[in-house]
Amino acid sequence: MSTLPFRDLRLDDHGRLVLTDLNGAEHVGVTPVRAHPISAPDEGVSLVGVHGHELAWVPRLSGLPEAPRQLLQQELAAREFHPVLKRLISVNTFATPSTWRIETDRGEIDFVLKSEEDIRRLEEGRLLITSTHGLQLQVPDRWALDKGSKRLLERFL
Repeated sequence: MSTLPFRDLRLDDHGRLVLTDLNGAEHVGVTPVRAHPISAPDEGVSLVGVHGHELAWVPRLSGLPEAPRQLLQQELAAREFHPVLKRLISVNTFATPSTWRIETDRGEIDFVLKSEEDIRRLEEGRLLITSTHGLQLQVPDRWALDKGSKRLLERFL
């Protein structure tokens, strides 16, 4: 008996995710959604149909065979755009709203921080910073940032 929560997972000719469930029914336009994208990204992925109903539950991504795991990881990466803040270059003011110039793992960007509440503290020195446009930036370890970045960031924490 298969331990997979589905029979097949593939992309169709239009780039949509197609799930064949355990009963053999095909569902086109499936969306993978992590249960805990920040705290446990490998654990709990729901495969949701176009009508918002869960079609399959993947308890652990790493438990899937390589092909469906890679496909889901690619789909999730395209859906979950969270650049990593590597360095805080400058801040135009220490009052909010303020414009930040930062270096991310995807290049330099400017964004506006509306209020200090948009900096979410997570466990183990991790932060999630949300810009006024809804872009979420990850800081995996605020203690590992360079001295200048830490000094600027501390003014907002």
